[in-house]
Amino acid sequence: MEMGKQMECLLGLGNGHRNCSRVTEFILLGFAGAPELSVFLFLLFLLIYGVTVLGNLGMIAVIQVSSHLHTPMYFFLSHLSFVDFCYSTIIVPKVLSNILSKDKAISFLGCMVQFYLFCTYAITEVFLLAVMAYDRFVAIWNPLLYMVTMSQNLCMELVSGCYLCGMACSLIHLCLALEIPSYRSNVIDHFFCDLPPLLSLACSDVTMNELLLYIVATFNEFSTIVIILTSYLLILITILRMHSAEGRRKAFSTCVSHLTAILVFHGTILFTYFHPSSGNNMDTDKVATVFYTVVIPMLNPLIYSLRNRDVKEALKKLLGSRLPFEKLFS
Repeated sequence: MEMGKQMECLLGLGNGHRNCSRVTEFILLGFAGAPELSVFLFLLFLLIYGVTVLGNLGMIAVIQVSSHLHTPMYFFLSHLSFVDFCYSTIIVPKVLSNILSKDKAISFLGCMVQFYLFCTYAITEVFLLAVMAYDRFVAIWNPLLYMVTMSQNLCMELVSGCYLCGMACSLIHLCLALEIPSYRSNVIDHFFCDLPPLLSLACSDVTMNELLLYIVATFNEFSTIVIILTSYLLILITILRMHSAEGRRKAFSTCVSHLTAILVFHGTILFTYFHPSSGNNMDTDKVATVFYTVVIPMLNPLIYSLRNRDVKEALKKLLGSRLPFEKLFS
C-alpha cells in the first residue's frame, strides 16, 4: 500500500497540480515492464549497435579511401552513414546502461541534450534522403552533365542546408521545452528523451509546443516527400524514354537502395508521429521508435552495400580479399 501511495505521489495522480515541481533529473522507464527479458534485450541491442557502428563507419572509410567513389552520390551516402551513426550513438549506449542498471536516471540537462541532438540528426536525415532523391534524378536525367551539375560546391551547400534545417527545427523545440516551469512527474515511459512523452508530463499549458511539433513535423515530411515523389516521377519518365533495356535496368537498379531506405524510414516516422495516440499504444510506439532509432541505422549501410557493385568492389580492394562477394550477396 505504501509503495502504491509513493507511486501515486510520484505520478501526481489525483492531486491536480499539487505535486508539480521543477525537476533536476528524469527516470527513463525504458523496458522495465519486461525485466525477464533484460539480458536478451541487452545482448540484442548490443549486437545491433555493434553492427551499426561497424557498418556506418566502415561505409565512411570505404568511401573516403576509394577514389572511384568520390562522386556526389557517395558523398551524400557518407553523410547519411555519419548521421545514422550519430543518432544511434546518442540513444543506444544509454539504453544499454539502463537495461541492466537499477539507476535509470538521466539529468535534466542530459535529457535536453539527448533530445536536441537526436532531433537534429533525425531531421537532418529526413532532408538528406530528399537531397539524395534529387541527386539520383540529376544522374539519370543527364548523366553526361551529372558531375558538372552536382558540383562540389553545390553538394556542400545541400548537405550544409540539411544540417542547418535539423539544428534550427530542433532548437525551436528545445527552447520551448526549456520554458516548461514544472512537471507532475519525472518518470518518462520511454527509453530516451523524446518530446511527446516529455510534454505529457508538463503541468503548464503546452499547446504551443504540441502545435509547433505538429507544424514542423508536417512541413518537414510534406516538403521532403514532395521532393522525393517529384524526383522519382521524373526518374520514371526518363527511364521509360530510354531505348536500351540494359540502360533502363541499370538506371532502375541505382534507385532501388535509396527507395528502400526512404520507404522504411518515412513509413516508420509517419506511423510513430502521425497516428492517433493513446496510453494503450505506448508499447506499440516504443517498438516503432526502436525500429527507426536503432534498427534503421543498422539497415542503411547494409541496404546500400549488399546490392551495390561499386561498394563491394571497393571493399574487396580495401581488404585485399579474394572472397566471392558477387556470389555471397547475389
